[in-house]
Amino acid sequence: FLTWLSLIFVSGINLIIFFILFSLALLLLIAIIFFFPNKFGYILIRLKSFVDPVSGNNYQSEKASEAIINGGFFGKGIGEGTLKNRVPEAHTDYIVSVISEEFGVIFIILLMIIFLFFAYQVFNKLYSENNNQIKLILVGSISIILLQAIIHVGVNIRLLPTTGMTLPYISYGGSSIIST
Repeated sequence: FLTWLSLIFVSGINLIIFFILFSLALLLLIAIIFFFPNKFGYILIRLKSFVDPVSGNNYQSEKASEAIINGGFFGKGIGEGTLKNRVPEAHTDYIVSVISEEFGVIFIILLMIIFLFFAYQVFNKLYSENNNQIKLILVGSISIILLQAIIHVGVNIRLLPTTGMTLPYISYGGSSIIST
């Protein structure tokens, strides 16, 4: 959804129309979540547990925070982390916490710098490109990768609610790597 919004924004649409479309899409999403609790009730539970950590199941988030804290700046060492054994799906949803526990926050900062350098290279290519279709493809591709990385890191450091989103090129899973 965010990638679609970034493509609509970059394509040169009138900002008033853009914000009207964004507002309508957001209202539709909220209506779907609240009016179909049988299908989307888990989203409400995740949002409630994010807003009020005492009310819901925050086991994964709490263990991920502990892992980041225990890793410190330089980590415990390769294979010395315990998060990957205690949290289900840590190798996909919480890979940043696992890496931080074993290699330290310094390695995560280096990883984020690599993602930003990749985006910088794509934007350099974007500025030199004349074909509008290729420009939109480049913007869409880099926004998918960057937004997914930002959301993944935000979930791991508890700035965002749990989403189950993988970290591009890093997390385990064939479908994630192929789609990226």
